[in-house]
Amino acid sequence: MYNINIKPPIYDPEAVQPMRDELLYVGFKELTIPQLVEEFLSPKNNETVLVVINSVCGCAAGSARPGVALSLQNAVIPDKLLTLFAGQDRDALELFRDKYLPGVAPSSPFIALFKEGESVFLMPRYGIEGRTAEEISADLVAEYDKFCKGVGPSISPEKYAKLEYFISCGSKIPLNEE
Repeated sequence: MYNINIKPPIYDPEAVQPMRDELLYVGFKELTIPQLVEEFLSPKNNETVLVVINSVCGCAAGSARPGVALSLQNAVIPDKLLTLFAGQDRDALELFRDKYLPGVAPSSPFIALFKEGESVFLMPRYGIEGRTAEEISADLVAEYDKFCKGVGPSISPEKYAKLEYFISCGSKIPLNEE
């Protein structure tokens, strides 16, 4: 589920779990604490890493998650798939932004592709809003084809066909009571 950090989650963890589950279903690992950011994002030789900052925003994240999932049906995908949740994994996200996205304005949702520890493609919220999952996927697939060597898809087409997306307006997600 989630890890209680120094900074507690902003939204009710149970309410956002379906949004987390969408990315976990297609092969992502969660970076819920700063130690996991350090462990999984330290640069490795020629490795590509896709990082998705998940979000409760229904308008943008509602296209981002399906777009990312669709992109991972490509024959070429990143070596690692990692995710952090804005407003939930707050300490981990702060470290990630400070260390791996210095000077980049905070945004959620947010998609970043790294190669050998360096960002090679960034898709902030303004590149996601108002776009379809297919448009987002097409942009990501173009970047995978340029930079990645991982073998896709991340899950079988049969399993992908069973994926159901959570649809909710972020303003209806309850705040965390802690």
